[in-house]
Amino acid sequence: MAVHNGALFLRQQIDSILAQLNPGDELMISDDKSTDSTMAIIKSYDDARICLLPSLKFGSPTKNFEYLLGHCKNEIIFMADQDDVWHPEKIEIMVRELNNCDLVVCDCRLIDQAGNVFRESFFELNRSQNGLINNLMRNSFVGCCMGFHRRILKKILPFPLKIAMHDQWIGLIAQRYFKVKFIPQTLVDHRRHSGNYTSTGGRSENSWNKKVISRLQLAKAIWQH
Repeated sequence: MAVHNGALFLRQQIDSILAQLNPGDELMISDDKSTDSTMAIIKSYDDARICLLPSLKFGSPTKNFEYLLGHCKNEIIFMADQDDVWHPEKIEIMVRELNNCDLVVCDCRLIDQAGNVFRESFFELNRSQNGLINNLMRNSFVGCCMGFHRRILKKILPFPLKIAMHDQWIGLIAQRYFKVKFIPQTLVDHRRHSGNYTSTGGRSENSWNKKVISRLQLAKAIWQH
């Protein structure tokens, strides 16, 4: 979990994750020099499964997640946002699916700041489907909905300098070199609010030219990888 000034929703998210972790699992957290009560909330938990990495200044969740992934030790890896809510069966279902693939993607509901659902299915909204070209043009790889085996790390790290979104990079590299599966189950409430770093489920504010350049840079990075 990459965090930065996430105090408003952080406890609900941490609770939803810890409730489904086994004793040998760990919730690894990296804080991007928060100035609110984020660190106090994390340190209030007396739970051996929480591993808090030294706080560094990254300035972006992509760099923070790259730092986190480089410290992961367990076989199966999930990425978590600081403001979502995981459904109680998320880990169980996705771990079972990972017996037959290298990376799995579930659906999510979109909720507002108050927790009200305003979209029942991101997959339906985004017309999501498997495939490298499909997800280069219309990305359906949302980090909080992904789980994968650690063998993928050798292919995705380090992140290229010019990628816009780390989760799309991870998903597309997995599409090229590994087996990817999209499952229909909705296993995350993905929160959209004014403090979000990305616009999942909403209209991007980037210009058409910027979008084209971003996709070309990403395609080049994948081709050369």
